[in-house]
Amino acid sequence: MAFNSSSTKIKIIDQIQVSPPPGLVPDSSSIPLSFFDVAWLFTGPVERLFFFSFPISTVDFISIHFPSLQSSLSETLRQFYPLAGRVRPCPNPSPDNEFEFYYCSNDTIPFSICESSSDFDKLTGNEMIDLIELKSLVPQLPRTNDGTIPLTAIQVSVFPEKGICIGVAIHHVACDDSSFMHFVKSWASSHRVGPVNVSGIPAPLFDRAAVSDPNHLYSKSLSEMKELLSKGPPPMSDPPLRQSPQLISTFVLTREKINALKEGLIAKFHGQTLHCSSFTVACAYAWVCLIKSQEMNNHNGMTEKSAHLLFSVECRSRLEPPIPAGYFGNCLRPCFVEANLQELHLQGGVYTAALGIGKAIRGLEQGVLQGAEGWFRKILSLVPNRPMSIGGSPRYKVYDVDFGWGRPVKVELPTVEKTPGTISLAESRDGKGGIEIGVVLPENEMQQFGLCFSNGILDV
Repeated sequence: MAFNSSSTKIKIIDQIQVSPPPGLVPDSSSIPLSFFDVAWLFTGPVERLFFFSFPISTVDFISIHFPSLQSSLSETLRQFYPLAGRVRPCPNPSPDNEFEFYYCSNDTIPFSICESSSDFDKLTGNEMIDLIELKSLVPQLPRTNDGTIPLTAIQVSVFPEKGICIGVAIHHVACDDSSFMHFVKSWASSHRVGPVNVSGIPAPLFDRAAVSDPNHLYSKSLSEMKELLSKGPPPMSDPPLRQSPQLISTFVLTREKINALKEGLIAKFHGQTLHCSSFTVACAYAWVCLIKSQEMNNHNGMTEKSAHLLFSVECRSRLEPPIPAGYFGNCLRPCFVEANLQELHLQGGVYTAALGIGKAIRGLEQGVLQGAEGWFRKILSLVPNRPMSIGGSPRYKVYDVDFGWGRPVKVELPTVEKTPGTISLAESRDGKGGIEIGVVLPENEMQQFGLCFSNGILDV
């Protein structure tokens, strides 16, 4: 299907500043970064868009609902007040404490209200759309020139008589997806039923003492990052020509298709043990589809011998001692998968991919922090090979967010556009156990991805 680009129209109506409730949070507060946090210091925000079907005029929404969104956000910041602050260099730095989260009483979160004339039904469907249309709905973190990093921005966009989009951007140095969703669900619950501590959602734990660092991974990781970044970005190895515009589309693996893939993989493994979770199946299938779509448009043929996949693993329950589930911050480690590119192209490529993913997951049994000192160096070394990486996970239940208007009709993770080869994963919005796969590609590659996705579902 051909794609027709359309102009994006967004009108900013107002921008306010939302602060925690006065007198109910500390006048100032500083929290050290953990070694999990510092790995994201030089990146950018995680951005999610939550679309809700809610036929209302812009005037009525602003007068009836916008004030309660403001007040519930302020109330939520009573517990999440560090998100209104920023990261700054420590006044008295040490090798294990060079940066800190800092909040003072005049810190706020920028909160914009906008009106969009884009096609709400088109944006909330699964067809490919121009990424620019989504970008207009993404809040922008404030820019600074004092060396600090603002952490949070929010934008609400009204589609008159159609629906609402709530866009949330939080710098990755502040939190991972688990904590991101902890904050959003707390705000939504506060808006729907009242204060967070009444809603049954646990309070966040910001205490970085929960993350022990006996091997000084903070200072080692930060030194390694500074050294590698000082040399400039790694060179790309003959990247394919990118076409404009970049498109974003959602592909759904239904529960029935996931089960069929699992059965096919298990049959190939002849009764031996195979890590065959829904996550493994979805990643393996998307990886093969992405490789095939890109190679079909690479007229020079396959030049690399290996393909690479990068995904993150939640560490809270895997550390010794375990970290409480309500810990707010980053607690992820990367997992690396390498597979023979030719084998991924052949029939049985999904099987090859699943084997590699399962091997990486089993490797966690050797210790979740095994090899931590070399993670950043290894990630940068893979950039020229254009690895596929994974953003999000079905475990975060993004469709459980409810501000009082019902479940979202669509959740997007436009952040994946910032790193070529990244896809997003989320549980399917129908609640039937499927997985949504978000992809950003040029039009010709997107069409090839779609063909591979729909035609090769049992070619494992």
